Amino acid sequence: MPGTLILGIESSCDETSAAVVRDGHEVLSNVVASQLIHSSYGGVVPELASREHLRAIVPIVREAMQRAGVQYSDLAAVAVTEGPGLAGALLVGISFAKALAFGADLPLIAVNHLEGHIHAVLMNNALAEATPLLALVVSGGHTHLYLATRTPEQTWHYRNVGKTLDDAAGEAYDKVAKLLGLPYPGGTWMDALARHGIADRNLFPFAQIKQKATGNTAPKLAREAILSQEVDPTRFDMSFSGIKTAARRYVEFHAMHPTIAAREQAFRDLGLHKAKPDETNLAHALPHFDAETLNLIASFQNAVVKNLARATFNAAEHYGAHGILVSGGVAANSHLRFIFTNCASYAKLPIAFPTIALSTDNAAMIAAAAWPKFLAHHFAPDTLEPTPQLRLG
Repeated sequence: MPGTLILGIESSCDETSAAVVRDGHEVLSNVVASQLIHSSYGGVVPELASREHLRAIVPIVREAMQRAGVQYSDLAAVAVTEGPGLAGALLVGISFAKALAFGADLPLIAVNHLEGHIHAVLMNNALAEATPLLALVVSGGHTHLYLATRTPEQTWHYRNVGKTLDDAAGEAYDKVAKLLGLPYPGGTWMDALARHGIADRNLFPFAQIKQKATGNTAPKLAREAILSQEVDPTRFDMSFSGIKTAARRYVEFHAMHPTIAAREQAFRDLGLHKAKPDETNLAHALPHFDAETLNLIASFQNAVVKNLARATFNAAEHYGAHGILVSGGVAANSHLRFIFTNCASYAKLPIAFPTIALSTDNAAMIAAAAWPKFLAHHFAPDTLEPTPQLRLG
């Protein structure tokens, strides 16, 4: 088969995925198994996630190979997520990938999950030639800004220029969704319901970030001294815990808990507690929301998205970025795409998003991120182990 084929494996959180990608950009197959078991707990349970990965990894890889119509002898390499993520979940993917690479005599390529999200956009986009680029990776577990540039050997270099100081944006979505009686994960429900509300721009004010001193300077122990420091002009950090707390206080002040409890029960009675907000499910759910709740959801979403946009476009201007990439699960949010597209048009900057299918965790992005490493012969050692707190840049 012409071209160079890489099998990608992703198991960092609650999706087991395998994909075959040709030459770093042509997806021949991309199979994802999502773990619905966590919806009963309102969040991912690490031990359960590991067990589900163990059950799914063999059939998922087999299906990815069958859909691509290839044999293991057709592969040039195996790529796997080494971190960041849940230790046990990562271990399942890495153990399988190491065994497969050894058995098939193939090189093993370790990929940072965050870099994978960036390559979900780069893999089929002309912006890959226009560096430096400003990349926003925004999901349930991550909210980071990276300045991405190509190296002389055509691999990528990343500099972290901003991050959330507390909750990830997607995490804030899910927590507020749970507060309002919505199913987990709640981000997609929040997005669908927000279209039926009116955003109050004054309800959730922007967080003001004070940067701590960095470098070799002696730390100042007094809290007042830290708060009085000037903002570091080279950092574009964000915060979402305040918006989440403001939503909780709004619910408490307006005594919305009885209504929320009734709504949560209605979702269970209608079988929506494990459902996605498609057109039919949304029609069944909407009668259980009053205008005040819908406006609260719209206001929350507007505040989160505009916080993200403010940091992203300020960073792009500061660093002279030639384009903007937005990736991660929250990149599928319709309001985010609308606001970011308008901001990019105003700033006269090209902008790119992944397809909806490649926004969430998947193995195609891991195989795509492995392609430059394969060309540069950046292979992983036999001693590769999970790195749950792995950083990028």
